[in-house]
Amino acid sequence: MAIAKAERLMNLALCLMNTRRPLSKKELRESVEAYREAWQQGSEDAFNRMFERDKDDLRELGLIIDVDENALDGEVGYLARRDRNRLPEIALDAEEAAALALAARVWQQAKMSGAASGALQKLRAAGVPFAEEREHGALEPRIPGREAAFEPLLVAARDRRPVTFEYRKAGAATAEPRSVEPWALECWRGHWYLAGWDRDRGSARVFRLSRITGKVRSRAGAFTGDVPEHVDVRAVVARFAGEGATATAVVRIRRGAAYPLRQRALDDARPVDADWDELDIPYGNGLGADLAEYGPDVIVIGPEDLRADVIDRLRAVAGLAEVQS
Repeated sequence: MAIAKAERLMNLALCLMNTRRPLSKKELRESVEAYREAWQQGSEDAFNRMFERDKDDLRELGLIIDVDENALDGEVGYLARRDRNRLPEIALDAEEAAALALAARVWQQAKMSGAASGALQKLRAAGVPFAEEREHGALEPRIPGREAAFEPLLVAARDRRPVTFEYRKAGAATAEPRSVEPWALECWRGHWYLAGWDRDRGSARVFRLSRITGKVRSRAGAFTGDVPEHVDVRAVVARFAGEGATATAVVRIRRGAAYPLRQRALDDARPVDADWDELDIPYGNGLGADLAEYGPDVIVIGPEDLRADVIDRLRAVAGLAEVQS
């Protein structure tokens, strides 16, 4: 949500909740600066449309707004009674509090980090049982959100707004434009992924945020594809990464490198020599792109189609490097 709109909604909510009698649209127009500016620019219709949209947005957020048709000598009045809009006491158990604290840490490197920290402090003051950080020397879980695309995509997914961005597939020489209806974001094995409807390809796709180049731009208009009730981003990414596949790939990995691949191995690594280990890894669609990212630290032994896929991707990257040099 844009800062200007969020501020306008907050001001309208405060006006409606801090009055003992219903307020007319004229009174609200004089009380909320954005409404007053729209009216002073000579656009009564613009003010009316803005007010109606804001009123609907507040109701969608859960604010109960009473409308009195005859409160002001026949003029419609609006009021949000505090007794009808009072939130219940916050009560979280230890597991819920831990999940909330972990979610807040997602914002530790984003623009909302201050707001997230402030929210946790208020909950602690209210008696919510948050565990102390680094208690008994335990490791503190962190979910990084360093990619520039993270915040605009999260906002777009929340507001159900289509986006466009440039995306470079693994092993591709150049990025290409994508028009996507964002559904959900999820972190998997240290990387953030977006699941959504790819308008150009007419199908559901998953995008790794670190491969998005340039700015993410929001677009007007409604979604054209159906949004699933539950979007399991991790399951889709795992499927493309070879998780749960029936085939097996044999790869050699340089000693001391590619630890994420070692974690996915079906059994213990087999030493080849002083520099290389050999592993069996589940093989599925998209594994070639994943292996190509390790560059000279991984050699594919088989199957042959996977080996050819990885070689083609590495050649494409090498060709791009030659052009740039």
